[in-house]
Amino acid sequence: MSSLFPTYAKWEVEAEKGQGTYLFDQNGKQYIDFVQGIAVSNLGHCHPKVTEVVKSQLDTLWHSSNLFQIEKQEEVAKVLVENSVADCAFFCNSGAEANEAAIKLARKATGKHKIITLQNSFHGRTFATMSATGQEKIHTGFGPLVSSFVYAPLNDIEALKELIDDDVAAIMVEVVQGEGGVRVMEQSYANELTQLTQQHQILLIIDEVQTGIGRTALAFAYQHFGLSPDIITLAKGLGNGFPVGAMLGKAHLKPYFQAGSHGSTFGGNPLAMTAAKAVLEEIFDEDFYNEIKEKANDLKASLQKELANFSIIKEVRGLGFLIGVECTKPIDKILRKTREKGLLVLPAGPNVIRLLPPLNVTYEQMNEAVHILADSIKEVYETSSVSL
Repeated sequence: MSSLFPTYAKWEVEAEKGQGTYLFDQNGKQYIDFVQGIAVSNLGHCHPKVTEVVKSQLDTLWHSSNLFQIEKQEEVAKVLVENSVADCAFFCNSGAEANEAAIKLARKATGKHKIITLQNSFHGRTFATMSATGQEKIHTGFGPLVSSFVYAPLNDIEALKELIDDDVAAIMVEVVQGEGGVRVMEQSYANELTQLTQQHQILLIIDEVQTGIGRTALAFAYQHFGLSPDIITLAKGLGNGFPVGAMLGKAHLKPYFQAGSHGSTFGGNPLAMTAAKAVLEEIFDEDFYNEIKEKANDLKASLQKELANFSIIKEVRGLGFLIGVECTKPIDKILRKTREKGLLVLPAGPNVIRLLPPLNVTYEQMNEAVHILADSIKEVYETSSVSL
């Protein structure tokens, strides 16, 4: 009997080793890993540069406390603000912590408590971030939630307008809903979102926990839509597997997070900052963004072509290397079959297959993954001549 709380529906795979795009289980079986820790290892498993600098830092200093000056925090913060619309950073350990900080800052800076988020969003599992999440299944069983969160459908600007009143501190969105089905914000919605926040003096918080750090072929996904958020939250890809999160904010918010207003024991420790700095040096590069974009477009086109004749395929969508394949039937059997054949992919709800390859995946690896997915669907469900 396990001594763990059964909080995860664990797969039959026990990961033992990772190298780049590949994961190896306890029996030595090799998998093409298009999960990558759920959009965490953006540079693939055990990236040589990140591994090397973290090993070196292990022999120097692990932890000192934020009572001390930590130069690498300043260095990482500088890179993040230079590549975003933000002016300052707060470091923590996870996406949920980053979103907690964002919620606290928005409420303190505005003196208001109401925050609008979107249906099918996902922002974390602490009480505040669970309350911010627009999914009933995340709320069930925990009693009264943190008050003043309300939810509007993605891309429905009229529904959003109906929720705006004088008590709204912020609107908090993902421009691509990863956990919520790989649903992408429309440009027209983004344009009106900007107008509404400016008109009503509402803060705009963009959750980039899954979409940030190159995942969508830019530093941050909001940059595709011309948005200018007041607050940006990050985690996942920032440390390539080392736990680290960050909240970025514009200069006008700095006075509201002074000494004693917020904190984190482990946030921004030397090990985390060493990993983050190495990751950003590799990813934040215009040539690399172009390479990601080309590969992601190729993967999406290959999926559309190879899956076109399957009757259960409804749509292939996404942005950059955050791709969803929506099916008309449950996908659990498909995911089991892909694992049998050596490909790891994720669900994004009961009917959407989510693909999250490392940003430096090769064309050969992408082609092999597409063929495994197509073969798996063929074996699980019948095909037809229905095209996309």
